[in-house]
Amino acid sequence: MKFTWFHLMPYRFLPDDFKQKYHSVWVDIPRTLYDPKIGHQLYNEYLDSLEFADQVGFDGLGCNEHHQNGYGMMPSPNIMAAALARRTSRANLVVLGNSIALYNPPIRVAEEFAMLDVLSGGRLVAGFPVGTSMDTNFCYGQTPALLREKYYEAHDLILKAWTAEDIFSFNGKFTQLRYVNLWPRPLQKPHPPIWIPGGGSIETWEFCARHDYQYSFLSFIGHMHGKRITDGYWETMNRLNKEANPYSLGFVQTMAVAPTDEEAERIFAPHMDYFYNRCLHIYSGFADAPGYRTLDTIKYGLLAQYGRPNMSGLSWKEFLDGGYIIAGSPKTVRERLTEALKTLRCGHLMALLQFGSMPSEVTRMSTELFAREVMPHLRGLWSDYQDRWSPHPLPQADRARPAPVDGAGASASRVPGESYVSSEVAK
Repeated sequence: MKFTWFHLMPYRFLPDDFKQKYHSVWVDIPRTLYDPKIGHQLYNEYLDSLEFADQVGFDGLGCNEHHQNGYGMMPSPNIMAAALARRTSRANLVVLGNSIALYNPPIRVAEEFAMLDVLSGGRLVAGFPVGTSMDTNFCYGQTPALLREKYYEAHDLILKAWTAEDIFSFNGKFTQLRYVNLWPRPLQKPHPPIWIPGGGSIETWEFCARHDYQYSFLSFIGHMHGKRITDGYWETMNRLNKEANPYSLGFVQTMAVAPTDEEAERIFAPHMDYFYNRCLHIYSGFADAPGYRTLDTIKYGLLAQYGRPNMSGLSWKEFLDGGYIIAGSPKTVRERLTEALKTLRCGHLMALLQFGSMPSEVTRMSTELFAREVMPHLRGLWSDYQDRWSPHPLPQADRARPAPVDGAGASASRVPGESYVSSEVAK
């Protein structure tokens, strides 16, 4: 069993009357609600939390791409991954991902992911989401009916750029390039593992199955309501005669761990309320632009995950009983999470251990308890299967590391296998 510490990086200081007063947390949220000084503190606080997750033994550190919103302040997850590459050494960098149909040309994604893979010593997971309707259609102005076609073309260009031995030309419907000559190239061969984040569509399931990619269901509705999505994925895998390997499925679950069940409610209930009633206050018209979902997905009965009726009337107990959140003492979380993972047949858990307005000290407590008293008990859950969707980084002995800083503030440079030398001598 593998565990990624997943972060949305929400804005923690939306006003108390946000839901009553404002139209949506996404797309048209007023710019006046954002304070860059607070944002400065939050980015650094959130990076500290991700670095702590690396220290306590998580397998991956997860970030993703969203635009014009207070739900997740990462228009460029690659910037966050670059910051983490230098300050972490164990965990993989799980970038879920770059919305590849939004880049013109998409070769930019190939370049930046290659940079991250090389910089991190081969720890990158490359995520290729289609992207939410809010981000792709309303914030970035893409035509909904053409989005998936652009996505497929961008995917083909990026893969060829990573794997081709020689310079080539690309003459697609949306992108034409005379010279494609990727510098740098990824460290992992033939390329970093690819995970496809999604909210539930037949085409994404089939795309993952046919390319042997991992399907990552980025769910905030929890394991009980999410089971229909994962069942659809496993039905697709079976129909296409693919192995039912649990590691080919990732799932995001909101969780919180406290010393006791009673303390969990007292500590986390206000932050849960903030998450579901401010961070997820989304105008339903933004959630599903006409043409965004395909006809087959609509016929299957899959609804847009965002923009569903709010859950403001639910009590703490109802949130727990409905599986929206798994919370409580380490024992309670172990038991409920084990059942959820077996039911979903999930080998890559993306643990959302910071949500809503949760401050850093609370996040750290929950993360540490989870790492120490939950994770070790679940490690062997899928020991009969091989994880083919995790990175293969360089051995620690072969990796560069940040140079020490001397008393005068000058740094030293190092090449693997050589001693430290001053930057002046190196010149």
